[in-house]
Amino acid sequence: MTQTTTTHQSEPATARFSVPPKHPMVTVLGSGDSLLRVIEEAFPRTDIHVRGNEITATGEPAEVALVQRLFDEMMLVLRTGQPMTEDAVERSIAMLRNDGEDGANPAEVLTQNILSNRGRTIRPKTLNQKRYVDAIDKHTVVFGIGPAGTGKTYLAMAKAVQALQSKQVTRILLTRPAVEAGERLGFLPGTLYEKIDPYLRPLYDALHDMLDPDSIPRLMAAGTIEVAPLAYMRGRTLNDAFIILDEAQNTNPEQMKMFLTRLGFDSKIVVTGDVTQVDLPGGTKSGLRQVQSILEGVEDVHFSRLTSTDVVRHKLVGRIVDAYEKYDHRNGTTDGTAPPENPGPQRNGKR
Repeated sequence: MTQTTTTHQSEPATARFSVPPKHPMVTVLGSGDSLLRVIEEAFPRTDIHVRGNEITATGEPAEVALVQRLFDEMMLVLRTGQPMTEDAVERSIAMLRNDGEDGANPAEVLTQNILSNRGRTIRPKTLNQKRYVDAIDKHTVVFGIGPAGTGKTYLAMAKAVQALQSKQVTRILLTRPAVEAGERLGFLPGTLYEKIDPYLRPLYDALHDMLDPDSIPRLMAAGTIEVAPLAYMRGRTLNDAFIILDEAQNTNPEQMKMFLTRLGFDSKIVVTGDVTQVDLPGGTKSGLRQVQSILEGVEDVHFSRLTSTDVVRHKLVGRIVDAYEKYDHRNGTTDGTAPPENPGPQRNGKR
């Protein structure tokens, strides 16, 4: 229960939260007050005091209102039986601070279960991730575009497995363009399959998180799950399938059109990629970059754009992505490449 003391806008406001007895305070404050410290660091101008099962926040009215909403959202999550973590609290605060016309609801985001396997539940962790997952439910073709670590491929694969298990589709196809990042396939040892396998390995790894590992070979042998390079999609029409194209920034425009036109009846396509990490040879256009201007606004096609705030890996990954974006903005580059060097003044034909 929350009580707020209303004051003049320029005067401090006070809000009081009573935690129901059925919820131990450690679930709200964290072990060793770890969650409370996260909140205090996020709201340095708000005084937060705990006495028994009552929490009091005093400070600027706008900040106190955010703290009030935060505790309300935390309680909604705890009522579902899901624990709050430091990461969940940080993401809840970010959602509330960035709340616009859409109205962020952290509890709704953090409790949306996509898939459960071996005691692990896959859920969106940010508002943009939830919008992306919801778009996959609503649209036939969805593009998930964003930097590394935003969960675009992982969440798409979770939705594919969910669709297979609920019999919305009869098979899953996972594909990637076999484009080298600094290496050439011809110079790698082994058969063609062994050369291509490293490019598809991240897809296998994600599958092992979502399905019983013993069932994967059986499903692949039956054709229920297929993992293959993009070239294997040519000439096919794919019905009753959930199809994911990963690393789509490394397709050229012809490959992108070829892939999208494989769509058959009762199928769904999700295309994921990061337009800032193109590994195509110099001068080759990225199909993912081009398709945005071609298909934007087409009915039943949706573009979900994720940003560094949606990175769910180590916190440093988000800061690295931000640093690269700032570098590109300063230097007019698109992928962190070095700007042309200034040759400086010429003297007697020498530098």
